[in-house]
Amino acid sequence: MTAQNNRLTIILSAAGFLLLLPLVAMQFTKEVNWTLSDFIVAGVLLFGTGGLIELAMRKINKVGTRVWVILGILIVLFLVWAELAVGIFGTPFAGS
Repeated sequence: MTAQNNRLTIILSAAGFLLLLPLVAMQFTKEVNWTLSDFIVAGVLLFGTGGLIELAMRKINKVGTRVWVILGILIVLFLVWAELAVGIFGTPFAGS
């Protein structure tokens, strides 16, 4: 197994682990109430972000540029996640 494939496995495993956290929390509290569509959207966001980060790691050779691109990908993830969770921008995606 190459180092690139190992890195991809780690990234996708981390995304899967993050997706399991609300599933486990739903077993212990009524405050976490995700539907199937919530898990699908979160999975697309997490696995998509992981895939984009892996693509940046493979294609961008200059370390400084790679760091900025990955940081930009993560910022977009957090902004979309926050918008979907609480509607910080008031777009129709958040149900506002």
